[in-house]
Amino acid sequence: MNRFNSTEKTIEKFDINSLAKIEQPFFMDNVQTVAENLLGKILVKTGDPFFSGRIVEVEAYQGKDDEAAHSYGGKTARNSVMFEEGGLLYVYLIYGIHFCANVVTGKAGEADAVLIRALEPLAGIDKMFDNRFNAKNKTEKNILNLTNGPAKLCQAFGIARKDNGTDLTGGKIFLAKDKNPNVFEIVKTTRIGISKSKDLKRRFYIKGNPFVSVK
Repeated sequence: MNRFNSTEKTIEKFDINSLAKIEQPFFMDNVQTVAENLLGKILVKTGDPFFSGRIVEVEAYQGKDDEAAHSYGGKTARNSVMFEEGGLLYVYLIYGIHFCANVVTGKAGEADAVLIRALEPLAGIDKMFDNRFNAKNKTEKNILNLTNGPAKLCQAFGIARKDNGTDLTGGKIFLAKDKNPNVFEIVKTTRIGISKSKDLKRRFYIKGNPFVSVK
């Protein structure tokens, strides 16, 4: 039985040659604009194996007015990448065990970033399963549970602290757009799992996509 039945058509149609790498100016816009524009884009991690996934859910964090943003209280050793110019990967550790990946946006000093909350897996799926569901993790191997959360997708892709500060326009981890993108509707809601600035509607996801973390 093919464990990828739920997305078999998507996986079969995926073609790396259909992608165009996103250039640095894309990341210089307002963080909420970048957040919405990231939906449908492809996150790529090169190497052996090669990983890729379509971004289906994000959250925007704007340092100047957002108490939930890591940068709200000022620059620290942990959040220093957020204060750089847009186009870098900001990776942080939560609960002492899980990593989350963010896209830094805007001018240097603005300290804004977009959390990638969920991906639709496209390439490297067998290795993603190995990374996520090892011998110590008895969770059922369900593709819909593979990358539908910020910590899950980092574990699946093998993204960790070593990747903090990676140039997203380089060749190691980068973002790309599909030359033949699908048309979709964007849903805008409040963010998940925060206690501060929780009324701000800065979570965006693709309506109807089964890989969104929380509907």
